[in-house]
Amino acid sequence: MRISTNVGIGIDRPRTMAEIVEETRRAADLGLGGAWWAERHTADALTSATVAGLAVPGLRLGTAVVTTYPRHPLALASQALTVQAATGNRLTLGIGPGHKQQVETALGMNFDRPARHIREYLSALIPLLHGEPVEFDGEFLHVTGQIRTPGAQPPSVLLAALGRVMLRTAGELADGTVTVWTGVRTIAAHIVPLITAAAEAAGRPVPQVVVNLPIAITDDPDGARSWVAEHFGASRRVPSYRALFEREGVGGAEDVVVVGDERQVEKELRRFADAGATEFIAVPFGSEQQITRTLTVLGDLNEHG
Repeated sequence: MRISTNVGIGIDRPRTMAEIVEETRRAADLGLGGAWWAERHTADALTSATVAGLAVPGLRLGTAVVTTYPRHPLALASQALTVQAATGNRLTLGIGPGHKQQVETALGMNFDRPARHIREYLSALIPLLHGEPVEFDGEFLHVTGQIRTPGAQPPSVLLAALGRVMLRTAGELADGTVTVWTGVRTIAAHIVPLITAAAEAAGRPVPQVVVNLPIAITDDPDGARSWVAEHFGASRRVPSYRALFEREGVGGAEDVVVVGDERQVEKELRRFADAGATEFIAVPFGSEQQITRTLTVLGDLNEHG
């Protein structure tokens, strides 16, 4: 299982572009497998990945995730292929529909039948990323066009998928899934079996399963869990996340994060690998000293694991 990290999070404050580049460089220097960007109301994820990728050669780049509703497939395909051409084809494109409140309140758009929206979206996006002409007339999307970007190869596409329908779509149409707030039990008994079966039925390769979770190497795991409960306790109010916590048999986000000393964290990461995760995106948190300690150990585990 590859171990990578999320950069540019800025829970306390937005990060400057210079800071984002420095976080990316630190990830490469420590031996981590890649740098991933989440979409927040700060710097654009794909643009940030391009800037950081140009400054830090060789490191894998990814989004986990950019939302589909505000981006027409032609626009996202053009942007993703531009990132590929600029960075030497190092991008993994993670996408997802987002959440009802985000789409309807922030964007003023109708969050109607997101699973159907995503199936249509991927049906147009994938051939566009391969440079093919597309004429797609769906219930939600209408796409006519072609993107031709010299030097760009189609990136791997991951779909944020937690429920059965979305996991089936990810297995059939995408290269895998990227998850959030998923514990080991849910990965092993729900995510991996469903997406793998869908990929096999569609004649597709074994899918990627990328796990995205906060992590801290600390001598105070109870304090770390309390910090997560304080900052991410609202996640249990999101229906899709609440369903995950119930499936895992836990109360909330603080119960699925990876915390503990070096030995405990390594053991937990091996459990994720044994469950079928192909990559772990570390979201380090806490003091700067704790974050440095965490990333240093994770880089060593990635290089030697």
